[in-house]
Amino acid sequence: MPDNRFFQTLPERTVDDLAVAIGGRVVRGGDRVISGVAPLARAGSGDMTFLSDRRMKAALAQTRAGAVIVSEALIDAVPAEAAVIVSTEVQAAWARSADLLHRPHAIDVSASPSAWLEDDSVIVEPGVVLGQGVSIGRGTRIGANTVVGPGVQIGRNCQIGSLVSLSHALVGDRVRILAGARIGEAGFGAAPSKAGPVDIPQLGRVILQDGVTVGANTCIDRGAYNDTVIGENSKIDNQVQIGHNVVIGRNGLLAAHTGISGSVTVGDNVMFGGRAGIGDHITIGEGARVAAGAGVLADIPPGETWSGYPAKPLRQSLREAIWLAKQAGKSRGEPKS
Repeated sequence: MPDNRFFQTLPERTVDDLAVAIGGRVVRGGDRVISGVAPLARAGSGDMTFLSDRRMKAALAQTRAGAVIVSEALIDAVPAEAAVIVSTEVQAAWARSADLLHRPHAIDVSASPSAWLEDDSVIVEPGVVLGQGVSIGRGTRIGANTVVGPGVQIGRNCQIGSLVSLSHALVGDRVRILAGARIGEAGFGAAPSKAGPVDIPQLGRVILQDGVTVGANTCIDRGAYNDTVIGENSKIDNQVQIGHNVVIGRNGLLAAHTGISGSVTVGDNVMFGGRAGIGDHITIGEGARVAAGAGVLADIPPGETWSGYPAKPLRQSLREAIWLAKQAGKSRGEPKS
């Protein structure tokens, strides 16, 4: 179930009602009442989940979800206790059901302020907007014209710059967020459907642990299902993009223009050079280094340095670059060195 500090849970619906609304067909359990959505492994008896990837069929058998959306071919794999909706657009159908059951809290400008400031040492500069249920620890400063969304929790001795937007986030102590950063916006995800791509609701959070620095105009998306997490003392340069569900360990260093796609897992003490690009669902081991401009399309083992596009271990990448340069010289008729 999404964190109720950030998301409103809408009225419950029966499986029959949901099937009509999302364009699915009920196989069984139409009178089952559903109150939320959740990923396959975390879903409970009141949740709707889905499976669109046959490779996860074994996980489907273990789910405790109250209802599951699947394709026709996977009906028999759904546990007998769960209600079943069949769809030809499984993920898009689940996305539609999520929109019917959850909604992000909006800032209510007509409501009386309810932010909690720990003591008088908290400084809120002119033009700041604080949503309902915001909590700010002592010694923290919020820069001018920054917007802090409903339910956001900010720790002690933090420095939040001007024109920052901060939503769906839990922020530790001694965190610095520089001007113009965007924390907790919806990640990029869309499911195909006959009517065109359907936005997948982003129902997770961003967690910035103690001592993190986030550079100016950097974007860190909230999780789609799980949380996006930046580990203690990690330092992120300006204009970096971190996608949904990314987990970065402690003491990471990310130089400007690095882009990390969704669901990447990064170990402790990893360094990224400027303009490095990381493909989705990749694991980068502890102490690894990614050279500037590298395009990472495969897992990097702990302690290794990779470079190039596609990125490879540094020595291999350099050998290949030297070989290509020699071949290019031969094709131009240049004398051998």
